[in-house]
Amino acid sequence: MKKLIIYSWLLTSFLAACTKKETSQAPPDNTTPEVSENGLKIIFPMKQSADFFETERIKSSALIADITAPAKVSATVVKSNEGASGNIVLFDNPDLSGNYTQLLQHLTMINQIQNINIRQRKTELARIQDLQEHGAATGKDLLESQTALSMEETNLINERSAIIEHETKLKAGGFEPSVLRRAAAGTAYIICDIPESEISKVKEGSKCTLQFTAFPGRDFNGKIDDVADMVDQTTRMIKLRVTINNANGELKAGMFGTVAFGISEGKNTSVDKDALITIQGKNYVFIKSGNTGFERKEVNVGDQIGERIIVYSGLKDGDRVVIKGAMQLKGLSFGY
Repeated sequence: MKKLIIYSWLLTSFLAACTKKETSQAPPDNTTPEVSENGLKIIFPMKQSADFFETERIKSSALIADITAPAKVSATVVKSNEGASGNIVLFDNPDLSGNYTQLLQHLTMINQIQNINIRQRKTELARIQDLQEHGAATGKDLLESQTALSMEETNLINERSAIIEHETKLKAGGFEPSVLRRAAAGTAYIICDIPESEISKVKEGSKCTLQFTAFPGRDFNGKIDDVADMVDQTTRMIKLRVTINNANGELKAGMFGTVAFGISEGKNTSVDKDALITIQGKNYVFIKSGNTGFERKEVNVGDQIGERIIVYSGLKDGDRVVIKGAMQLKGLSFGY
């Protein structure tokens, strides 16, 4: 019995010594960050922990983002070799070609009716009225002259009404009829579709760059000539018309290509999209202070341009904004 008691005491002493040794060797916890001021400030005890969070230094700059879209040479303008009064427009779409041809025919008829037929009928009517006053023309002659004038005026109204249908179809295809009629030989028109959501970033008169399958690796410079007045109800796309100088005739109606629009947003402060966090409708970023500290900042943001988000207020040039690890800091700052 005495030996058993001594053995138990030795075992207890040994375990206590081991526990004390292990306790004395356990390193202190120096990795837990200190969060203060309701999550506004976060300080890490060790620099190595803070270095995990990658930052970028804020600097105002001009943002440029390219919108690319598939494009097609929809029409080219060539000079008439037969001495016609206007140039020839070659469309890749037969329907548009037919509409444009009929439009020109109606315009010719309008010119004929308005400037020749109606003037003649008015002159004849004035002559008949003068003759009637002198007893040299009958009431029947006057009625026939008035009827002839009325018929020409009706023909003019009908011709003008017929134009509307062809104008509508041309505009739906991305073309402005009046521009086509004035187009110089050696002009190529490229039509492309862009999403409705991007329309605010595209301006008439802006420059763009195009590449065509027929000329790989070669850039062509163009200008946004027109933005269509309607949105496709199925695709929610809007047509843009781009003009290119095609004096050498390289581009042919029907060729495929790609158009890129360089969109400048002016000089603004911006952050990487991964830097921004949103809580209850408010936007925040984290700024690094010193070697181990971070501070939460509320910011007022604008549009996203490419991988960048415009910041209107809350930051200044020189701030070091966290672009990697923002979600981890969000958890520490807001407690989740």
